[in-house]
Amino acid sequence: MRLRSASRARRKEKAHPARGGLSGGRRHIQETERVVYQRVRADPEMGVEATLAGWPARAPEQVRHQFDLRAQLQAADPNQKAELLANRARLARRQIIQMIDGAGQGHIGGDFSVIDVMTTLFSAVLNIDPANPTMDNRDRFILSKGHCSAALYTTLAFNGFFDRAELLTFMAPYSALNGHPNRNKVPGVETNTGPLGHGLPVGVGTAIAAKLKKTGARTFVILGDGEMQEGSNWEALMSAAHFKLDNLTAIVDRNRLQQGARTEDTNGLDPLDQKLAAFGLEVREIDGHDFVALLKALEPSTTGKPVAIIANTKKGKGVSFIEDRVEWHHKVPSKDQVVQALEELS
Repeated sequence: MRLRSASRARRKEKAHPARGGLSGGRRHIQETERVVYQRVRADPEMGVEATLAGWPARAPEQVRHQFDLRAQLQAADPNQKAELLANRARLARRQIIQMIDGAGQGHIGGDFSVIDVMTTLFSAVLNIDPANPTMDNRDRFILSKGHCSAALYTTLAFNGFFDRAELLTFMAPYSALNGHPNRNKVPGVETNTGPLGHGLPVGVGTAIAAKLKKTGARTFVILGDGEMQEGSNWEALMSAAHFKLDNLTAIVDRNRLQQGARTEDTNGLDPLDQKLAAFGLEVREIDGHDFVALLKALEPSTTGKPVAIIANTKKGKGVSFIEDRVEWHHKVPSKDQVVQALEELS
């Protein structure tokens, strides 16, 4: 939904007083028409922060499709589950390509390396309800590498948190779908992320809160491997082990590339598995594009320790000319490249 100007809103309010307009910075929409969320936007004509009620409804068919997919996954054998999830991830990659093409900016390489993990989490693992995104006992998901917001928004929309039409506004002026996710604007976003090294400390906090409240909720945090150079992550890991947060899973998107260089040329992480184990975590190392392995790795802790998953991935996975290329950290495809990418993902 694009913001209307204040003058248009006032005209609309006069024409349709029963429905309400942008009055006092708030637009009211009947809940029978759509599910209501709140988001904050700057309105330059009003000169104030305008709080809008009325994130466009999650299309009912999208919500139904999500629950249908969950039912299919529950009834499927491992190979069938992998096929269903792979198809969902393929469609997500196609969506991301079109979003970044439309916006003229984005982080396509990292989006593509992490989308298989996120697809598996939201479609098959997380205890969430898109009709009630703030339910108290929900699992928490935090994308600490917040620059890969296109992957997060696509995953949220595909899982019914908001209408997929909103994805077309990615990074447009006044769009809620910013380059970095904002919990006050987008349903399903648990915390604002952008500066690296902040997501895991927040995840430790949500895991502690779940323990104190005895909700049984789990917390999952995805971190970039370049992000693991931030000291705050290691402080958080040390705390997670100390508090025995077996409800916390940290997933490292180990694509071995960061902005401008390879991680091992910048500040070597290996042997990452041994370092994580030394900090007191239960370490699981997998192929981050293998859906069967992902489903197994995302199961609860078996040792009473927090879990660390090293998901070995490929930056730009799925498109030949993007895969494992450092320049695609923040590069935007040309029109011809968009066509080629969509063909490869068809």
